[in-house]
Amino acid sequence: MAHDNLAGVFTPVLTPFDRSLKPDGALYVKFCRWILSQGAGLAIFGTNSEANSLTVAEKLELLALLIEAELPPERMMPGTGACALPDAVLLCQAAAKAKTAAVLMLPPFYYKPASEDGLFAFYAETIERVGEADLNICLYHIPLLSGVAITLSLIERLIKRYPDTIVGIKDSGGDFASTKAMLDAFKDFRVFCGSERYLLETMRHGGAGCISAMANIHPGAIVNLYETRAAPEAPTKQEALNAMRAAYDSNVMISGLKRTVAEYGKAPGFKIMRPPLTELSDQDWAALKSRLAEFSLKTPNLDKALS
Repeated sequence: MAHDNLAGVFTPVLTPFDRSLKPDGALYVKFCRWILSQGAGLAIFGTNSEANSLTVAEKLELLALLIEAELPPERMMPGTGACALPDAVLLCQAAAKAKTAAVLMLPPFYYKPASEDGLFAFYAETIERVGEADLNICLYHIPLLSGVAITLSLIERLIKRYPDTIVGIKDSGGDFASTKAMLDAFKDFRVFCGSERYLLETMRHGGAGCISAMANIHPGAIVNLYETRAAPEAPTKQEALNAMRAAYDSNVMISGLKRTVAEYGKAPGFKIMRPPLTELSDQDWAALKSRLAEFSLKTPNLDKALS
């Protein structure tokens, strides 16, 4: 089973809004094009994309804009998880029709506790109703926010029933032990760590790559570590990436990243957050900017790309 496009670094792409809080489609396409130019793929509609603040119609429109702009679908992994089964089906159908590399699918997260049988049924119903051979699903394990864990036993059941569709997982469990357990349990299964902090360890144990929020601001550096993971200097590069990420740990991640893109890319629209999220304060930005200067953050041609 080959999924050659389902490897490397993917970015949960930040979503720019205009002052009316509508997604800025033109700016979004430009930003996605820049991320691709740095060697990373597009995990659009991820957590850091404010995906659960976007409607299904908005997601479909943004995906259509990327396809119309001739960005490569084989480098896309749209988030299609939803609490309502028909919403998940609609998003998965659109992604399969576009022939994206995969979809990144949260479990339904509102009703808790969620039984394993219920979660299995949700994924199974989605797959059966979509009915497309081009549908490849990466499960999305992020229990800190979803409150719903994707267990090893659930993964095993899904792979057994749908071996050609359930092809991978993003593990944002928050520690490498969780990722390693998945890597050890399932062979020929694409396991992505949810932070570049664990990229080197993930790759050393046969992982597929990472899907990282930080790839919104320095995707090239993360891609470089992925590509040179066997080199003697790889641990030093990993330490540098970890230090950069630590600069954002004291801020709200999404607002900090959006302010960074807005400032370095000279694109004010990226500062805007859709409620309930709020913009990073000028005081917090001043502190973050000082840290970034210490690390000499590089965003090659970002301002030109977003102009």
